[in-house]
Amino acid sequence: MMNNALGLLAGLLVGAPLACGATAAKTDKSADAAPPAAAAADQPAAASEDGAHFKAESKSSEGSVTIGGRKIDYQAIAGTLVVHGRGWDDVPQNADKDAKVPPAEASLFYTAYFAKNAGTTPRPVTFVFNGGPGSSTIWLHIGAFGPRRVLTPGDTHPGAAPYSVVNNEFSLLDATDLVFIDAPATGFSRITGKDREKEFFNIDGDAHAFADFIQQFLSKYGRWNSPKFLFGESYGTTRVAKLIAVLETEKLIDFNGVINLSQIEIFDANADNAAINPGVDLPYLVALPSYAATAWYHHLTSNAPAELPALLHEVEQFAMHDYALALLAGSTLDAASRHAIAAKLHDYTGLPIDYIEKADLRIDIGEFTKNLRADADTTVGRLDTRFAGPTLDPLSKSAGYDPQFAAIGSAYVSAFNDYVRGTLGYTPERGFRPIPEDINAAWTATSAHVSLLGVKAPNLLPDIALAMKYNPRLKLMMNSGYFDLATPYYQGVYELNHLPIPDNLRANIETKFYESGHMVYAHEPSLKALHANVTDFIRRAATRD
Repeated sequence: MMNNALGLLAGLLVGAPLACGATAAKTDKSADAAPPAAAAADQPAAASEDGAHFKAESKSSEGSVTIGGRKIDYQAIAGTLVVHGRGWDDVPQNADKDAKVPPAEASLFYTAYFAKNAGTTPRPVTFVFNGGPGSSTIWLHIGAFGPRRVLTPGDTHPGAAPYSVVNNEFSLLDATDLVFIDAPATGFSRITGKDREKEFFNIDGDAHAFADFIQQFLSKYGRWNSPKFLFGESYGTTRVAKLIAVLETEKLIDFNGVINLSQIEIFDANADNAAINPGVDLPYLVALPSYAATAWYHHLTSNAPAELPALLHEVEQFAMHDYALALLAGSTLDAASRHAIAAKLHDYTGLPIDYIEKADLRIDIGEFTKNLRADADTTVGRLDTRFAGPTLDPLSKSAGYDPQFAAIGSAYVSAFNDYVRGTLGYTPERGFRPIPEDINAAWTATSAHVSLLGVKAPNLLPDIALAMKYNPRLKLMMNSGYFDLATPYYQGVYELNHLPIPDNLRANIETKFYESGHMVYAHEPSLKALHANVTDFIRRAATRD
């Protein structure tokens, strides 16, 4: 169902007191703390005098981060901007004074970091967000690119607090200013007004809210002439596709580049609950290389290359040829061919041949993660298959939880709450909502996207293509982890290979892969490589040819 399809978490969780290993930020309430080209006086949350539901607020502080041996001083702004639904009239006199319930609006929480002493050349600014669609952006903020990073050990559960938060030598602040944004109703963001869920809990409404936010931010902080980038993870990459199309074609704001991490644009191609869509076999094909990578990591492959790159190349070829032909044959596949395919799948995935044949050669993600190590009563992760944990129900067909999510969620939630309320001095009375379950339950696709069997399955490739054609200088970077089953890396490859753009624009696309999972940054060597690749991309895309 759509709620399951869109429930692809783009980041993960946080929570408790920590020790910071870098220079602590200083809360600054003076007028001298204004960010570049804008006044950012601290404003307490309050009801506005004109009757609007929300009022913008901000809290200013200062800090420093050391990246590559270089100390970077920065100003941090934690606050909110108020955005409205599509068709909102910004002339107060035109408001319907008889309306009992005012129109929908959202207060979007953000944390912005501006490097000081950056010189006279306009510095890039990158807007960063996770996905969900109902996820806050704590994962990318406290786990990847903010000036502080929570430490989580390898592929195991770190236990309860206290957690360590350290100077983040992999922050992107050495290449770009950063703006981390929480989607409507996530994190500290809130929504209110008439039909508020209908307005914001869908692909188009969500993208327009972000576009409204970006427009306001560029004006508030004087960044209209800065090189501009979007960075989205998981459903955040779906948001990137719609958002960049809106920004380029409706708002007339060209961006230099978009950066996708753990990409998903064609939801019909995802192997989560693929059995509800019989006759559509693509999900099984594009998930197979990640199944093989997982079996390789857990030492369960056989009669296959020992090195991961060679294994994946072989599996990709098998998936798109022999396996594809077998699945397309459906019930006409003869018994001998069926058994031969099942044997090959066993070699690549480690699953028993009889189980594969009983599954009709088609294993979805939940079935794979539950059964790969069933003999040890162990379930492997979905977001990152390097992780494993005790199986909740040995008799179930599919996995009942995600061991990676269970392992690192508390660390991220605790760390961020301690950091934002303590170091940044942002202390609202409302609680922080990392991943509100009610958003996924209420989320809908929009009429612009394909409807199938009463289930709306979005395909955002036309939106990306539109933006790249409208702005032929727009660059696109895709980053993927081999051990990610939520958004398998080869699904992203398939999507880009089928992007409807002219051949000359394909030079604007680049891809990078990592021996990590959905949250590539949860594996420190991969985070180091991700930082190097993304900063290089930003520096190149921010420079005029």
